Amino acid sequence: MSNYLWETPEEINLTVAVNARKLRKRLGISQQKLSEISGVSYASIKRFEASGNISFLSLTKIAIALDAVNGIKAIFTEVPYKSIQEVINEQK
Repeated sequence: MSNYLWETPEEINLTVAVNARKLRKRLGISQQKLSEISGVSYASIKRFEASGNISFLSLTKIAIALDAVNGIKAIFTEVPYKSIQEVINEQK
């Protein structure tokens, strides 16, 4: 892990959960309704929004239900190269 990261993994997960909750509320969808349209259990959604803990598959299902799948697909796509050697190694 990088030394410049000031947030813990748990804090990052909770930030994702808070953002998902805001989007859900903006769309006027209850936790129960999100459970129904995503196929993720109501208990998992409640736990996710409270703690940030959820499986990646369930997170993807929630993102699809909230029409936010591009955020999931963007993970690791914009990782900058740290050196020219990384560029050279990738081309091999």
